[in-house]
Amino acid sequence: MSLLDLRNLRIDFDTRRGTVEAVRGIDLSIARGEIVGIVGESGAGKSTIGNAVIGLLEPPGRIAGGEVWFDGQRIDTLSEAAMRRIRGRRIGMIFQDPMTSLNPLLTIGDQIAETICQHSDTSRAEALRQAVALLAEVGIPNPEQRMNEYPHQFSGGMRQRVVITLALCANPDLVICDEPTTALDVSVQAQILSLLRRLCRERNVGAIFITHDMGVISEVTDRVAVMHHGLIVETGDTQTVLAHPRHAYSQSLLSAVPRADARLARFPQLDYREDGAPPEERQVIDLSTHWLGRRGKAVQGGDQTLLEARNLTMRFVSHRSIIPAWRRDFTAVDDLSFDIKRGETFGLVGESGSGKSTVARMIAGLYTPSVGQVVYDGQVIGGTDAQPMAAKVRQQIQMIFQDPFSSLNRRMRVGDIVAEPILHHGLAASRSEAQSVVADLLDHVGLGADAAHKYPHAFSGGQRQRISIARALATRPQFLICDEPTSALDVSIQAQILNLLKDLQAELGLTLLFISHDLPVIRQMCDRVGVMKSGKLVELAAAEDIFEAPKHPYTTELLSLMPRVTAPDASEWAAVKG
Repeated sequence: MSLLDLRNLRIDFDTRRGTVEAVRGIDLSIARGEIVGIVGESGAGKSTIGNAVIGLLEPPGRIAGGEVWFDGQRIDTLSEAAMRRIRGRRIGMIFQDPMTSLNPLLTIGDQIAETICQHSDTSRAEALRQAVALLAEVGIPNPEQRMNEYPHQFSGGMRQRVVITLALCANPDLVICDEPTTALDVSVQAQILSLLRRLCRERNVGAIFITHDMGVISEVTDRVAVMHHGLIVETGDTQTVLAHPRHAYSQSLLSAVPRADARLARFPQLDYREDGAPPEERQVIDLSTHWLGRRGKAVQGGDQTLLEARNLTMRFVSHRSIIPAWRRDFTAVDDLSFDIKRGETFGLVGESGSGKSTVARMIAGLYTPSVGQVVYDGQVIGGTDAQPMAAKVRQQIQMIFQDPFSSLNRRMRVGDIVAEPILHHGLAASRSEAQSVVADLLDHVGLGADAAHKYPHAFSGGQRQRISIARALATRPQFLICDEPTSALDVSIQAQILNLLKDLQAELGLTLLFISHDLPVIRQMCDRVGVMKSGKLVELAAAEDIFEAPKHPYTTELLSLMPRVTAPDASEWAAVKG
């Protein structure tokens, strides 16, 4: 008997503009000890299924038909009180957005201990001891010390590891993993995937693994279901589906997976067509007459340095005290120096907590370096002796943040969010022109002009990241800081966004600082790459040299842990019938 059975499940969202069918009659089963992956584009209904199973569908979402059976019991008709006895204790969930699923007012230790005590008869003292062991198991360094810290003191990847700990601490029978490795670097990702595999095998736990990362799907799942517009279009053994996809949509998804073995001029970007016609390559965007290109011709690349990081050091207080000898600080970035040329894409990679995002925030002016300087176009803009950043410089330097939801004002409509920097910097003659520009930007990032009328909570994680990218592009920047810009995006939209960034760079001479844990994306996007470990730059070289002949042992280790998926060549698909 299956641990979980979804039978003709249908989920609707009732809106003022009609009923949206998010999930349209799917059948799926998960056995004990089995890991089943669900892949598909952002908004396909993957996370909606997970929320429905655990009873966390937010209004106006509702189960419109079908049945959900768990361990021989139908659970979609249970009362909220009965569902609370199952949720957490027997069905755990790893949520997609770690920051919004943690309580900012409680320490990490308090949150884990509270969860353990809620679902067992464990004493608080024992729960705290278990919490330390669990944090160590998911790779949190110094777990005894970090138990007493708050979520905002953790990096994005470390917060994700805490969320994984919360989902596993009650020893559930079923775990729903909603993008559990989105914010994790390859080393921690490998550790978490190994932990989840071992949990499922040793404890006979079933798992639903929702992700857009085909490499992760290849590494961890036994079976995979491919979703498109609320339907499962293909399901089967993971390796069979990945090696020989039969449905045109599955082929389209696999074609957009970034290659780790060679660099391409552009990301393959294929459209799946409902009429079954062969997929066609999208046309390259012509920016010569586009609003984004109207700021005038930028100085093109070459050897001219646009930005310099000079001996950057960033220390954070980890323990405050009125007694100086008792104070403790933590060095997040330690004597870091590099330069970025005009028109170049400079990549930063490294483990979660290595200091990558801290470097980005110092360059953006959000943090003041404890030591060192940030020099932009010959002007010192960061450091203890720097002048306040001028409005013109702020317009030229924009940032795409790692966490899309917390970087968007949930009380503003998407159109107003994207229009705000346009109006603030006087880039549009009127509000109506700004609204027209917003509609065009939303089209370019794949959301459509109608998205302007909605609020951020109405979008999936990947769609919210596209909103953040549209807002960053709204000021027509010259220097764009991309802090994990595609971590929440499925591979097809990732290809679209990264090709857009390449087009912008080619037409406008745009310069990029690209921070990512996705090594294949780094290889495809970056000209030079810096590898960070524990706040230090351990290797800096051309991207191809990093991937073909790494010199530092840590770089070699990162590359060896990179998940790989070998998709068939598109020329082979013509012979596939289905």
